[in-house]
Amino acid sequence: MCVGVPAKVIEKQEYSAVVDVMGSQTTVGIIFIPEVQEGDYVIVHAGQAMSIVDEQYAQESVVEWRKFVDARDSQSIL
Repeated sequence: MCVGVPAKVIEKQEYSAVVDVMGSQTTVGIIFIPEVQEGDYVIVHAGQAMSIVDEQYAQESVVEWRKFVDARDSQSIL
């Protein structure tokens, strides 16, 4: 199963972009979507931006990711 995380493009470079992923910034490759622009939302998987998505979809996805993270953080690992 592949899982992609929504991110907002902060700064575009030639073959990469700095993105904000739920409050953390990281650099990802953009070779699959060279047309991406600053301010766009993308789905990131394995360090690569895979597709451009609309802002509403990205925000709804972040809500679901936060639920997952919160549920995981509330459980202790024995």
